[in-house]
Amino acid sequence: MQRQSGVLMPIFSLPNKYGIGSFGRESYKFVDFLADAGQKIWQILPLVQTGYGDSPYSSVSSESFNPYFISVDGLKEKGLITSAEAKFAVCGDGLIDYGNLYAVRYPLLRKAFSRFNKEDKAFVRYLKKGEAYDYALFMAIKYASGQKHFYEWEDGLRRRDKKALKKFAADYKEEILFWQFVQFTAKSEWIALKKYANKKGVSIMGDMPLYVALDSVDVWKNPNLFKLDENFKPKKVAGVPPDYFSETGQLWGNPVYDYDAHAAQGFAWWTERLNKALKVFDYVRIDHFRAFDRYYEIDADATDAKIGEWIKVPSKELFDTVHAYIDRTRIIAEDLGIIDDGVRELLKYVDYPGMKILSFAFNGEENNLYLPYRVEENSVCYTGTHDNDTLMGLIKSATEWDKKNLILGVNKSLTELGVKGTTATDELLAKSIIELGFKCKSKIFIMPMQDVLLKDTEYRINEPGTVKKQNWAVRFSAKDFNKSISARLKKLTEKYGR
Repeated sequence: MQRQSGVLMPIFSLPNKYGIGSFGRESYKFVDFLADAGQKIWQILPLVQTGYGDSPYSSVSSESFNPYFISVDGLKEKGLITSAEAKFAVCGDGLIDYGNLYAVRYPLLRKAFSRFNKEDKAFVRYLKKGEAYDYALFMAIKYASGQKHFYEWEDGLRRRDKKALKKFAADYKEEILFWQFVQFTAKSEWIALKKYANKKGVSIMGDMPLYVALDSVDVWKNPNLFKLDENFKPKKVAGVPPDYFSETGQLWGNPVYDYDAHAAQGFAWWTERLNKALKVFDYVRIDHFRAFDRYYEIDADATDAKIGEWIKVPSKELFDTVHAYIDRTRIIAEDLGIIDDGVRELLKYVDYPGMKILSFAFNGEENNLYLPYRVEENSVCYTGTHDNDTLMGLIKSATEWDKKNLILGVNKSLTELGVKGTTATDELLAKSIIELGFKCKSKIFIMPMQDVLLKDTEYRINEPGTVKKQNWAVRFSAKDFNKSISARLKKLTEKYGR
């Protein structure tokens, strides 16, 4: 892994007149921006289809592509929708309106499907491979059932009885084909975009959520791999205890894995999942990596995550198996949260680079491992993540005491690393933190686009443990990506050998 830098930018945040970023021309323009700025990595958030709450960390399928990311202009250029129909999908600026997207975009995709040549050779090959078939079947049943959760379906369908599924597939052939068309179109656009990025010298860092949603293809296909009761309801759910982000902890509600069942199957599910992720991304960041050592499970009927139990995972056996089939040098571990000796030992064992967050570095503690002059080479340094405030938001909201520690810590780091920076204003303080990230030893340095542009709290991507209109809904303007920004990034990149 070479010394390099990049930008964290979710697809959904890209500027687009249709209400949400897509795999269309705005993505290609962003790749051009990164290349002009000398950036080698584009980190994204999960590309999966989102559901209630709009979080990309909860999906009907861990292998899906978000239908909203299909380019409206791309459909128009293929002759699948008219200019008038595309115009109907135009949405104003501001936060993403997921309710409007749901009401407008799916009818548009169905219109496109009605005009699509189902004998298209690439599509026929896609169908023969069986790609996304279980997803398509799942979505078709869900719509036919009135959007019920899979564990509420009629018994034959929820238990995947072969006769029941065969009869349903015969009755709803066209509906199943529609959902396959959706995934075929989205995947085709993504693969083309990734090829373009790679050609421009930009690698893609994807993001793999550790857990899957209860009402998902993943659980429906493999209920035995999760701690469920006889009615497919979870006995235990995932989350984290009280921490920096939440006083009551985070109750995610995802079903937890039954690792005895995974071990009995030779960890085939994990091997397949990571293999598939590495086929569509150049690097994969595994979210919540600490849960591969021990994970926190909570009773399914709990109302918060204060009371739970830490469960040990057969992690070395799991990774010994997986590493026989994947390239471990392309994995990054999100090792944030409650980190103990077990997690540190596992991270050393698998030799994945962990994450170092500069937003957590300057709290006045001399032994803070996130201080830029303390981070080790085998790591990925960030100014911040999608789950914490922007640099400018952090600086402006800091108490007098925290602001003092922040300035003192940044000034000391500038001295330790021999960087000529200043903390005279909030903007210059933020720029100095970014420059420290460029200078530090970490092989990779990543900046959320919010920090590159010195955006305030209103551009925060997500606030864990909350349900806010802003969560997962932030969008940028095309005006944000100008020559002066790319020139500034390129200068820093060249200065620090990234």
